[in-house]
Amino acid sequence: MLFLLQNIVDSLHTRTGVPFAIELPDGGCYRAGLGEPVFTVLFHTDAALLQAFTRGHLGLLESYFDQSVDVEGDYGAALAAGMLSGLDTQGKALLNVENSLHELRHSNQSRAQAKANARIHYGLGAEFYRLWLDDPLMMYTCAYWPEGTQTLEQAQAHKIDHVCRKIRLARGENFVDIGCGFGGFLFRAWETLGATGTGLNTATEQVDWLRSEITRRDLGEQLSVREADFRAVDGQYDKVVSIGVLEHAGRDQLGAVVQAHANLLKPGGLGLLHFIGHIGPRETDLFIRKHIFPGGWIPALSEVIVEMERSGLEVLDIENLRRHYALTLDEWARRFETQWGVIQALDPQRFDERFYRVWRTYLMGCAEMFRSPVGYTHLFQIVFSKGHVTPTSYPMSRAYLYDAS
Repeated sequence: MLFLLQNIVDSLHTRTGVPFAIELPDGGCYRAGLGEPVFTVLFHTDAALLQAFTRGHLGLLESYFDQSVDVEGDYGAALAAGMLSGLDTQGKALLNVENSLHELRHSNQSRAQAKANARIHYGLGAEFYRLWLDDPLMMYTCAYWPEGTQTLEQAQAHKIDHVCRKIRLARGENFVDIGCGFGGFLFRAWETLGATGTGLNTATEQVDWLRSEITRRDLGEQLSVREADFRAVDGQYDKVVSIGVLEHAGRDQLGAVVQAHANLLKPGGLGLLHFIGHIGPRETDLFIRKHIFPGGWIPALSEVIVEMERSGLEVLDIENLRRHYALTLDEWARRFETQWGVIQALDPQRFDERFYRVWRTYLMGCAEMFRSPVGYTHLFQIVFSKGHVTPTSYPMSRAYLYDAS
């Protein structure tokens, strides 16, 4: 085992060039590289060491969550190094079995299970999310950071405006925001364009909060929200917006959910799909499904396009915002760390040390994932139409996206 550990240490340093150290339960220490370690992984138990060997990166992470492993120094650098180390291949056969069993238990095929899955993550309360998302929009999706953007608040407003320009959203039009979250898109689209919107959301806590906020702002005639699965289609809209929803569809439901997007759109209308996607079909990492998004599944861009074609949608434009998501997650992680004491005070039993370790791993790890040179997970925005566009219904160039207005 110790020989294997030295191989891992040597391999990790060779691939990253980052000096680091590993400390064993008996006090033994392995160091790689010259100079002070950027991070040190401390194994407190032999069981934690065994978990790392048998279950690879997930075994190591879960030992960290259980406090049988600690990491001193730059945790983000440790996560980035782990992605380059090959630890994700350790124990892969066992993790594949675990992943398949998890998918069976948490499939979104049942709308009741899809709702339960959504509430586990999105039902943590507006007070929790407000402490580290942008204020006041509380957008919990990738922001847009064109040159000169200084704050998360600016970046999220830029993202909404960018999407509105892409779908040519205009005053007097009505749109549906599938998976509307805390309603940031709904509010800004009304305030800046005068477009009326309907939000669909399965997370009861978010729906209740958003309804009260719409009432508080006296916008009941302009905006509404329904607690409904996005497959529950009951009308059509001029425009369709879907930001950060497709990842929750699940492998078996991808076609049905894309078809629902098509059914919600009027003939000739424009829509936008904003989603995390893989380059090529791949399995979704078990960590993110088991500890963060039960029922979640990341599709390949190619798989989504095939389903869009089957649903009669014309793909007009695809933009990759991978780099923008790394910046967004950096800021979320920074705010989460800064506000942790306040978050913990909201509910010490729910927001305990394990929650802290899981969530900082999620936020910082995803930032490094989108930044990693070996990463295959990206963020796509697809503009689509229902029926072929014409020169009068959709511009002939992308210049309209960047015209100052």
